[in-house]
Amino acid sequence: MSKKLSLLLIVVLAVLAVMPTFAQDATDYETVDPTGATVVFWHQHSREREEALNEIIATFNETNEYGITVQGIYQGSYGDIFNQMLTVMNTTDAPNLVVAYQNQAATYQLSDSLVDMNPLLDSLTWGLSAEEQADFFPSFFESDVFSTFDGARLGFPPNRSAEVMYYNADWLAELFAAGAISFEGVPQTPEQFKEASCAAVANPFSAATGDPANAVGYELSTDASRFASWTFSFGGDIFDYETNQFTYNSPAAVESMTFLQDLFEEGCARGITEQFGDQTNFGAGTTLFTIGSSSGIPFYRSAVESGSNHPWSLAPLPYVTEEPVMNIYGGSVSIPKTTPEQELAAWLFVKYYTTPEVQTQWAVASQYFPVRASVAEGLADFFEQDPAYKAGFDLLQFGASEPPVPGYDFVRNLIQEAMAEIVSTPDLDIQARLDEVNTEANEILAEQVAQ
Repeated sequence: MSKKLSLLLIVVLAVLAVMPTFAQDATDYETVDPTGATVVFWHQHSREREEALNEIIATFNETNEYGITVQGIYQGSYGDIFNQMLTVMNTTDAPNLVVAYQNQAATYQLSDSLVDMNPLLDSLTWGLSAEEQADFFPSFFESDVFSTFDGARLGFPPNRSAEVMYYNADWLAELFAAGAISFEGVPQTPEQFKEASCAAVANPFSAATGDPANAVGYELSTDASRFASWTFSFGGDIFDYETNQFTYNSPAAVESMTFLQDLFEEGCARGITEQFGDQTNFGAGTTLFTIGSSSGIPFYRSAVESGSNHPWSLAPLPYVTEEPVMNIYGGSVSIPKTTPEQELAAWLFVKYYTTPEVQTQWAVASQYFPVRASVAEGLADFFEQDPAYKAGFDLLQFGASEPPVPGYDFVRNLIQEAMAEIVSTPDLDIQARLDEVNTEANEILAEQVAQ
């Protein structure tokens, strides 16, 4: 493990070791009275999203029958909130509700600082019925259940994004019409993706506003979520939930990275050279495919409108499985341990936040994907206005998730570095490099859970 990662881990462990605590045993919420409780909610939403969230909070405060008051407080980015949480967990300064990625929640739970929401979810008095629970997309619903903590539910999803492939529809049509590719429409397999990517280099888009000499099939932003998404598409996973071990060196991971390495070596793909450069080049019509978060839809639309203004949409990554496998991710909300009354009040707001009606309101305002299937009924007009969003929504049923384990932030840094090295070094031994990364990743995990 690198000295930098070791130092980060030591700092986290030191903070947790000296932290004051008032963590409590499991609470029977059936007899708890949340009347008059105040819920401090730390979140990362700003600008239009913060305004929309404040409206949701205001309506809840005005209408809930228990006189619960939620106070939404913008606390910076996910990283800012994570750093602040490390200093206040299990103290009276902790918020009553906090946004957290799954790996961040797992780190908090190393000091037993979060409420397991399963008893609240299944409560006869306060919970959701079996029918209501079934309305949540399965991958979303299970993403906050932690095998490393005996199946505890340490978060609940208010929204999600998906890793998707953005494509230039007109350019693909031109390639097919010219006989440069053997298929019509969007590539569904890695072979078709490579065929189109390589054909794009030799056949620049006719309406491009960028330099045709820069035409390329795929621009890759190296990222741990990209690695996971490509591994999913090749039929594998990056984590074994039975053994609680990373599997970055699996056959599917090696195969997917070999595929990308070949694309780069043949000149059909390249890495981005500036932040969001792939979006800019996609909009200018010089990049055929990019892969990234669905939360980027508004930014891709803006790039296209200010560029070549071509028809475009999104689709799943090319896949070898019978159905696509979508990497679904996003911050959930966790309930820190405070008092039974505040914990229950926080849950009641989460329950309200994830109702179909509020989810419809939040989806339109935030352009995140909602977490319940029935929300589609209230989004018909929005789907018509934004076909790309609708295309992404229709893929949510195929979701998979990255591992919700402590230390994943550090592991992500490792895999990003390895991925960049793989695609830029044609003769690199991919299996050996991923064996090395996998060993380091599992060492980080072991150090985190052993404290």
